[in-house]
Amino acid sequence: MDNGETLLLLIASSLAGVISGTLTGLIPGIHPNNIASLLITLAALSSAASAEHELLISAFLLSASVTHTFLSFIPSAFIGAPEGETALSVLPAHTMLLQGRAYEAVVLSAAGSFFAVIFAFAFLLPFKLMLFLYSYVSDFTLYVLIGISLLLILSESIKSMEPVEAVIASSFVFILSGVFGYFISNMNLSSPVFASSSNALFPALTGLFGLSTVIFSLLHTPEIPAQKTEKTRIKISSAMKSAFVGSSSGMFVSFIPGVTAAHATVIAMLARKNRSPEHVILTLSAVNTANTIFCMATLFILIEARSGVAIALRKILPITQWNGFIPPYNLSLLLISVIIASSAAYFLTIKLGKHFSIMLEHISYRHFLMITALIITALVFVLSGTLGILILAVATSIGIVPITLGVRRSNCMGVLLLNIIFYLLQQ
Repeated sequence: MDNGETLLLLIASSLAGVISGTLTGLIPGIHPNNIASLLITLAALSSAASAEHELLISAFLLSASVTHTFLSFIPSAFIGAPEGETALSVLPAHTMLLQGRAYEAVVLSAAGSFFAVIFAFAFLLPFKLMLFLYSYVSDFTLYVLIGISLLLILSESIKSMEPVEAVIASSFVFILSGVFGYFISNMNLSSPVFASSSNALFPALTGLFGLSTVIFSLLHTPEIPAQKTEKTRIKISSAMKSAFVGSSSGMFVSFIPGVTAAHATVIAMLARKNRSPEHVILTLSAVNTANTIFCMATLFILIEARSGVAIALRKILPITQWNGFIPPYNLSLLLISVIIASSAAYFLTIKLGKHFSIMLEHISYRHFLMITALIITALVFVLSGTLGILILAVATSIGIVPITLGVRRSNCMGVLLLNIIFYLLQQ
């Protein structure tokens, strides 16, 4: 194929990936990683014909992954079924929902992700030069995670409590969720519908941050105002600052072994002093999108895969290491795919977010909560089986604890942090 034909097929593959990423983003628990194995098989079948097929399949997967980081905010905000990367954004989005500003929350999330794309392209070359520190930083992963955990606990500030009481309460929530995460980390979950295994983190995070919020709201049903559909009036400079913090956090963890975008959200939360719902959403949305792009860059710079999508790309596509200033041919084309996907995903997120906001005006919020709880439970059963339901129930109980104590639910991220710390201590 000539360059013109390759570019046209790349655009088509990227747009197909946008459609796929939209579907996986709107269906809680489904991720582009779930279709990666199929794409790997397709690549193996097509590689004998042409290397271009591998590139097109890779572009499809990457654009689906980027689009997913945009669209996955919608179910985590409106339905309350978060993934690891979107878990903390559920809470400020719910706050804005109660203020009649759900659509604004969606717009902010889309803006945070799009700013992250701009940041990633601007800092791609400095990121490459920065990775000479990789061999030093990777040896201190354990201490980085311990430091993050301590900052998360010690930064707790509750007006209704004495500082010592607040730290004790937050420590209790952190350790409780961490021990829970440790015990479920090696559980084998299987779907009664699909012939595949499931990750225990989906029902765990859904219970900690999603269903616990729904249950609490059912017990204390608030009055939901009519949802406004005006866009946010937040200052561009302030929004970019929040997105910069989130993008930097996503970039920082993209090359550290064992640390994921979910951990980057904790780092971003600690780094950003402005904890208003608007800025939290901007920050955390930027984390996910930036991490996806920088994980791809790490694959070409270090030949190391730091995410599920990067692992799939390494199996599908021959990876040429990026040694000079100019990115390799395949990386350059994949970056074009990122531009296509992020541009389309931005407008799709805003459009679908408005439809979700308008939909809330036509149903009872209490009924919406009940339907949401049923949908979450059904999704967990379909994807994780009976054991997933048990994990969901325990996680929901733990998720209600910080609400009752009056401490930040971000302490429940101990389910991820403490588990990795345990693992590294055993090495």
